[in-house]
Amino acid sequence: MTDSRTSRFLQQWRLYLVLFAMLLCVIAIGWKVSALHILERDFLQGQGDARTIRTVPLVANRGLITDRNGEPLAVSTPVQSIWVNPSEIADNRQAILRLADQLELQGEVLANNIEKNSGKEFLYIKRRLPPADANRILALDIDGVYAQQEYQRFYPQGEAAAHLVGFSNVDDIGQEGLELTYDDWLRGVPGRRQVMKDRRGHIIEELNTIETAQPGKSLELSIDFRLQNIAYRELKEEFITRRAKAASVVVLDVETGEVLAMANQPSYNPHNKSNMTDFSVLRNRAITDVFEPGSTAKAFTIAAALESGLYTPDTIVETSPGWMMIGVDEVKDLFDYGTLTVAKVITKSSNIGSTKIALQIGAEPIRDVLERVGFGQVTGTGFPGERSGVLPNLRRWSRIEIATLSYGYGLSTSALQLAQAYSVIADGGVRKPVSLLKLDQTAVSELPRERVLSESISREVLDMLSTVVDPSRGGSVVEANVPFYSAAGKTGTAHVVGEFGYEEYLHNSLFVGLAPATDPKIVVVVVVNEPKGEEHYGGQVAAPVFSRIASGAMRILKIAPDKIPADQTMELSSL
Repeated sequence: MTDSRTSRFLQQWRLYLVLFAMLLCVIAIGWKVSALHILERDFLQGQGDARTIRTVPLVANRGLITDRNGEPLAVSTPVQSIWVNPSEIADNRQAILRLADQLELQGEVLANNIEKNSGKEFLYIKRRLPPADANRILALDIDGVYAQQEYQRFYPQGEAAAHLVGFSNVDDIGQEGLELTYDDWLRGVPGRRQVMKDRRGHIIEELNTIETAQPGKSLELSIDFRLQNIAYRELKEEFITRRAKAASVVVLDVETGEVLAMANQPSYNPHNKSNMTDFSVLRNRAITDVFEPGSTAKAFTIAAALESGLYTPDTIVETSPGWMMIGVDEVKDLFDYGTLTVAKVITKSSNIGSTKIALQIGAEPIRDVLERVGFGQVTGTGFPGERSGVLPNLRRWSRIEIATLSYGYGLSTSALQLAQAYSVIADGGVRKPVSLLKLDQTAVSELPRERVLSESISREVLDMLSTVVDPSRGGSVVEANVPFYSAAGKTGTAHVVGEFGYEEYLHNSLFVGLAPATDPKIVVVVVVNEPKGEEHYGGQVAAPVFSRIASGAMRILKIAPDKIPADQTMELSSL
């Protein structure tokens, strides 16, 4: 009996003990829950936020590049870049292979790359996808795969303006051309924002902007793309026809010094450089490449002769028999031009005439004029890789060095530099800076203008240059004539320097033209390097390009014709 009571007592005690223990557990759990919700609420909230709230960058839009009329030359379009968190996806090989297939990547290569970077939290997989393609990838709902908004540069005018505009890289940093020159100006300032993400990293709520992204500033170039397109098209046609090594053209506004067009051949597609093997095509040859100007320099030899007071346009120079010896060196003309005036020395482009003039006045006056108009100096555009050329400054000049200087050998220049020099003649002897950016009226009025030639001498030289293209005045370069407009200009044909001296059968063909000749508005420089075939003279190769470009320029710039034939004038007056 006693044992039975004892057994029941022990059972009841154990039951109470269990119940008491359970009560203690409930109390402890209740206390913990209360503590978490009341005492540690802020801490837990912070931990939760740390796992769901993220600070993400706001990508800044790169500044717009336009021509002088607002035509877009470089714009930024929104794109998405796919990236992964290697620590989240490295163990899911099946997902990696599926991702690679959708992105048209090699699965094994991608898997190995992710594995190699498994300790990182960020790895780009594919940059610059259209938003629709990026959304398709995100729709696969693969853990560790994310998208980030960026901007991709787009060049609407393609290769026609490629050398001038340049391009930016995948990180939107300028690499060539004006994209590089004005990178700091064009590049914006990134911002930051807070977002809430789900467990897969998708943004589910925009919280607030910490720092607003500041877009880059726009850049308005001096070129007129209508004229740029004409210049590029005409130059390319001649480049292909002549099977030339390279070619360049510059169109310069006489009044403002603005570059209205600048093109080169060969060019490139700024959107597709992946298969490029010859990186020389990236050079803006009109600015970075130099050459001997040949007979285009004779205009400045004649200017120096007029300044000396020893010559006038009508002074007689004997050039017979069409050749002369200076020591062991021969100087010769294409023909025996006989007795010429100084003006006709320009008209006929006589090497003998320019040599005899130079030997009388000396090298220094010629060099002085060349320096004043800008030879041997950069134009100041700030363009990357701009060359100053070479203008020799000898303590003692030999007779042959004086002679060759007079007709454009022994010095070097760029196409842009040559255009600036001729703009001095076109603008009555005034030199001004060259600009690749559009200038407003205030900037134009404040341009530093330096008189480097007298107005009278400039006008006399301009008149001589007019004879070059006028058959009624003895000129033979009729290919340079511009319909309904007067024109002036000078040819140049220079041998190319090779490994062992001047190459007999390799030439650079040049033409510098001004239009209208009565009041020049533009200077056009055309350079064709090493044309193939029987024709290689500047008048044959480069002059026709000037004619076509100038004709288009007159129309685009709305310059009134100054040379309408009499019969057509009568027809117009009868309307």
